[in-house]
Amino acid sequence: MMKKTALFILFVLITAFTLDAQEGRRLTILHTNDFHSHLQGYAPESAYTPGVADNDPTIGGLSRIAGIIEAVRAENPGSTLVVDGGDCLMGTLFHALEPETGFQLPLMKEAGYDVVAMGNHDFDFGPAAYAGIIRKSVQRGEIPVMLLGNAVTSPDDPGDDDFEAVMNDGLIKRWYIMEKDGLKIGLFSVLGKDADESAPYAPPVKFEKIKRSAKKLVKELRKQNCDIIICLSHSGVGRDKKGNWAGEDVSLARKVKGIDLIISGHTHTLLTEPLVVKGVPVLQTGSAGRFVGRADITYTGTGITLDHYSMIAVDDTAPADTVIQAEIEEQKIAINNSVLTPIGLSYDMPVAVAPYTLVCDEQGDVAGSNLGVLMADAIYYYVNSEGPGTDIAMVAAGVIRDPVMPGVESVADLFRVMSLGSGYDNVPGYPLSRLWVTGRELKNIAEILLMSSASTPGHFCYYSHLQIEYDPDGRVLNKIRKMQLTDHDGNTMVINTSKKDTTLYSIVANSYMLDFVGIIKKMSFGLVNVVPKDSHGMAVTNMDTAVMDMKPSDEGLQEGKEWLALVRFLQQFPKEADSDLPVIPEFYRNPPRSMVATGSR
Repeated sequence: MMKKTALFILFVLITAFTLDAQEGRRLTILHTNDFHSHLQGYAPESAYTPGVADNDPTIGGLSRIAGIIEAVRAENPGSTLVVDGGDCLMGTLFHALEPETGFQLPLMKEAGYDVVAMGNHDFDFGPAAYAGIIRKSVQRGEIPVMLLGNAVTSPDDPGDDDFEAVMNDGLIKRWYIMEKDGLKIGLFSVLGKDADESAPYAPPVKFEKIKRSAKKLVKELRKQNCDIIICLSHSGVGRDKKGNWAGEDVSLARKVKGIDLIISGHTHTLLTEPLVVKGVPVLQTGSAGRFVGRADITYTGTGITLDHYSMIAVDDTAPADTVIQAEIEEQKIAINNSVLTPIGLSYDMPVAVAPYTLVCDEQGDVAGSNLGVLMADAIYYYVNSEGPGTDIAMVAAGVIRDPVMPGVESVADLFRVMSLGSGYDNVPGYPLSRLWVTGRELKNIAEILLMSSASTPGHFCYYSHLQIEYDPDGRVLNKIRKMQLTDHDGNTMVINTSKKDTTLYSIVANSYMLDFVGIIKKMSFGLVNVVPKDSHGMAVTNMDTAVMDMKPSDEGLQEGKEWLALVRFLQQFPKEADSDLPVIPEFYRNPPRSMVATGSR
């Protein structure tokens, strides 16, 4: 009898093993990318009511994402993996306190994230400061596994010693293995070429080419007998000129064998359906936590199959974690105390009413952006009303981060529009800088920006008080036909672009953009040269000296910020009869373009 019982148990076990092998083991992956510190629902935040089903129009918010993660994990206990594809920091007022509080990463772990890749904007404070954020975060609580597989540090430059130490201590890993319901999952991350070029403050940290690095990391994870290998690639996908899917992550899937799944980031591309390249699904959820991607996969012993993929909208229908939201509300108080109260503002302070959407879409009609025009005019107004003045204001599409959606716009909403960078004071944002150039040099600047925007839409520039007529079919670096300046009193004049004319014109933009002016000769391989100058016509060799002092009479350097320019500009608009707040004028719904395409001449 015992012998028969033993044989029966053996038969059951063999049958169960065979069925498991046939049916496979299942894994649910939840993913986001380019979250950019959007801890609150946004656009506008004044309507955000997480956890209350009142049809509020806002989207996103970490407490809602946490609610989604909790619900999916309840469906799939022990077999749910939650990851982020990079750039989880930088984009809202919350990032301003990260160096001193390390608030967000522990909160993401609490919300349910297992693994987070690094992106280019995580380096916006520099590698030493980012290392400090990691240290602060770990002191605060447990954080997700942090991945960056292709970073190369310098043995001779002390500028990345702190970052190197964080990697040596295992707080940032090149790869990681975790188990979910018996599956051995290998994960690694890479940061691509375009992301590298968009990380000006990462040096001396450099990044190995992603395909070379990925091949080595896949080989290492295969040696560890991983069942599934997932690449978190902050590199991106997009459409080529023929409308076909292309980009670094398409190439990565095509060229590197052994990757089972790519979670993509960087390009803010919303892939509502998986992009399958040589059998490898590539997934991306857009940006700012608007959606959580859900991939249900099956491992059969010889690879994976993607059974189902969907986008979960992070909107009013999503559940919300009240504990997470309470911590976010506490951090808002800290932001007020440390950053906003000293400059007479507060996080939720209403500023103006937007009766329509203002947007800058790099993937769409970037030249027709109404938000780009509004921002350039805001900078011009701010510098000429509160600062030392300028002839021209400039803003690039790539630094305009969020749209302005209809409703009451708060300080927090307006900060998100121009959220990047930091200066030398306690107020977040790139400082405004001012330089002087000749008419010829101004044309050269505009030619370079126009040329580079053809391949990189983020380089497209909007000007205030300067209108440029250009021929799209003109020769490279010779497309601009006419430049017309409008002065403070509304008088117009055509700018003389002859080499002989030495008249100087002042231009104001953020410090990051004006750094570009100083390297135009290098970018154009010597074909175009611009010598940035001060008001006396003397060459500026140190671009830090071009940072503008908004109040020279006060002690110290009083930096100007683009987002503050937007606040001040909107505050001066008139109120309408049914509003207690200024209203953005109808003019900016479809404003005249500063770059006007003309026919060939």
